[in-house]
Amino acid sequence: MAAQPYDSEPVLQKLLAEYPHLLAGGQIDEERPRRWLLIGQEMGIPWEEGGGNQLSLDHLFLDQDGIPTLVEVKRSSDTRIRREVVGQMLEYAANAVTYWPVETLRARFEAKYETGDHDAIAALTEFLGDVGDEGSDVDEFWQQVRTNLQAGRIRMLFVADEIPFQLRRIVEFLNAQMSEAEVLAVEVKQYVGQGLQTLVPRVMGQTAHAQQTKTAGKRETKQWNEELFFEALSQRATPAEVDVARRILEWGKERTSEIQWGSGKKDGSFIPILIHGSTRHQVICVWTFARLNLQFEYLMRRGSLNEGQRLELLHRINSTLDTHMPDTDIERLPGISLSLLAKPGVQDAFLADLNWTLDQIAAQ
Repeated sequence: MAAQPYDSEPVLQKLLAEYPHLLAGGQIDEERPRRWLLIGQEMGIPWEEGGGNQLSLDHLFLDQDGIPTLVEVKRSSDTRIRREVVGQMLEYAANAVTYWPVETLRARFEAKYETGDHDAIAALTEFLGDVGDEGSDVDEFWQQVRTNLQAGRIRMLFVADEIPFQLRRIVEFLNAQMSEAEVLAVEVKQYVGQGLQTLVPRVMGQTAHAQQTKTAGKRETKQWNEELFFEALSQRATPAEVDVARRILEWGKERTSEIQWGSGKKDGSFIPILIHGSTRHQVICVWTFARLNLQFEYLMRRGSLNEGQRLELLHRINSTLDTHMPDTDIERLPGISLSLLAKPGVQDAFLADLNWTLDQIAAQ
């Protein structure tokens, strides 16, 4: 059998969509081979908040740890594969982590099952290899996708029938320099002969240094506490942002029933929990990568606030932070940088918004 180029770029794109294992998950992680869940082809990416999809990514996959894997396909005969494709991929990645709501990705995945015989939740549960409790594992998975995006924990894969040495050197450099994101190239050679076709993938870009420093993809757990949380936060945030997190924690200790500490291997979190009646209510979640999430989705699902109350809370926080979160965020978990809360006078107003929320919940 002899190596033969693909007839066209769409041929290789179609093969990847139908046979995701061609991305060689076992070569990317030998201890825990990566498995791939195709979210969509020609995935649109906006380049501004609330904007349309000005960019188009060839494929988006998620692995079993919810790490978004951006795939761009080129043939070796395309001269753009040497340098231009790198700038293209970095533009996709930079805008994806900033402007991709996880709800968009989930909706794109679930849309594939709307007219078929298979259920999206069942398909995802099968992919994860677990049997969830009324979809709880599925919700946890999508929350992990959100966390990975917010932390910039993504994977970028350049795929071609032959990877030129110029691209390989760039990939090795980027992969060694980036601590959160992983950058790799996958060469998928096609061999044809005697009426047979064989596809052989090979991963490039995993230098020894990069493999030692990468921790993405490890789904082990770690029980966080106050000391560990602030030790990790101090390494990634400014002193002002650390002060914001400490003040929110003190607020939670005073105004809520308990503090729930996360168990993520890489990212720590805490959630002030208000127990009212038989329900555990949560308004915010604070992370060691210097962001917090407003828990509108949980406020909706648990009946903590009605639609009008959630809209009122959103408008209050927009006014406090001088932000422009859309009304549709009252069903999501929008993220906010702790730096926004470090401005003079903002913390008091934000905590007043949270107090208003607790009062609304307690009044039910």
